Amino acid sequence: MILRIFCISVFLTSFHHAASDRPNVVLIMADDLGMEALGCYGGTSYQTPHLDRLAEEGVRFDDAHAVPLCTPTRVALMTGKYNFRNWLAFGILDPEAKTFGHWFSDAGYKTCMSGKWQLRSYNPPDYMPEWRNRGMRAEDSGFNEYFLWHTEHTEDKSSRYPDPRIQSNGTYVKDTKGKYGPDLYVDYINDFMERNSEEPFFVYYPMALTHGPFNPTPDSDDWLNGNRFESNPDKYFGDMVEYMDKLIGLIDVKLGELGIRENTILIFYGDNGTPREVTSKMRDGRVIIGGKGLNNRRGTHVPLIVNWPGSQAGGRVVSDLVDTTDFIPTLLEAASIPLPQNEIFDGRSFLPQVKGEKGNPRDWVFIHHDPLPGHNKIGRSLSRWIQNKQYQLFDETGHHHFFDYTTDPELLHPIDLRNANDETKAAHAKLKRAMATMQND
Repeated sequence: MILRIFCISVFLTSFHHAASDRPNVVLIMADDLGMEALGCYGGTSYQTPHLDRLAEEGVRFDDAHAVPLCTPTRVALMTGKYNFRNWLAFGILDPEAKTFGHWFSDAGYKTCMSGKWQLRSYNPPDYMPEWRNRGMRAEDSGFNEYFLWHTEHTEDKSSRYPDPRIQSNGTYVKDTKGKYGPDLYVDYINDFMERNSEEPFFVYYPMALTHGPFNPTPDSDDWLNGNRFESNPDKYFGDMVEYMDKLIGLIDVKLGELGIRENTILIFYGDNGTPREVTSKMRDGRVIIGGKGLNNRRGTHVPLIVNWPGSQAGGRVVSDLVDTTDFIPTLLEAASIPLPQNEIFDGRSFLPQVKGEKGNPRDWVFIHHDPLPGHNKIGRSLSRWIQNKQYQLFDETGHHHFFDYTTDPELLHPIDLRNANDETKAAHAKLKRAMATMQND
């Protein structure tokens, strides 16, 4: 009996030690922010000192991509699958899907999601009512706790910024009058981390910032003057970017105060390009117009910063291609969680590159961009393409459209393969073969 108790004690001590050694993960995804908005990517229009420092001390990926609109990116990010496998509709996540919340929770992590949901019910009552209430409820997404905006119908969502309407673990939060939604989202995250600092945790922060409406932030003069609901991208987008950076700094500081920064992976990513109402300047003299919703790099090229002081080779820039499905293999590998064998995953881990190793870089990224059905998405259509470091190949209604985006960034002049050189023809053939594999089995 004494031996049995001793063995159990040793087992529990070893398990606790192993669990405590597992890294915390904080995944932050900005809403509508292309790479040109950050100083560390060469942007000069806005001040982003916290993200710039995280990039300087960590790893900055220079060729990361997302789907050009938010829901397709979020569905792929949370499930690790290209959208052709599980897409239902814009603003909808299949209620039968498994998310990274489920897998982290099943592995013993404490899990929290705070920020924007918008995956349960998107259409207003007079637009395709048969699609209402078709998505996943926040409480079914695998997270132990949530603190979210837009958990139910679109017409009930109210403001995400001033006087926000927020649901916390099934109950709507009272007394948000005069408060700023992003402050509350981060306050909840920091409180969660403090309450769970002795155990490994996974925090997913799908930000509201910097999506429109382009309202003042608490650091804007008009917030103090009481003009909090004015929307003006020229006037407030910069304030929103800078406030976003400030909030990320608060999360980083909190991790340091809790003494767990060294063993916490902090990741920052964008869900699609900057809104098209916004024009930003670059250090090299370029002026970039936001490309949200567009099928070129202005729509897909987003920031990706990974900062993990305890395990990474910091201060590096990685030029490898990354797409949205790569996050689940990366995060689960970092947390020593085996990939579930009964699921299809389309990505590959970029954790080796975070650690300074060569890894297994992608030859191409694939994007399945379907904004339909969805309110205010009339006129849009499904687009699918594969791109490598130079070429972009579209597959639309059986016709392939092939571009060199290094010389034709707006994709205005398809390549005539009859007059192309052998290298271009070989690249086209390789991408065409890869495209043929992007079919649901």
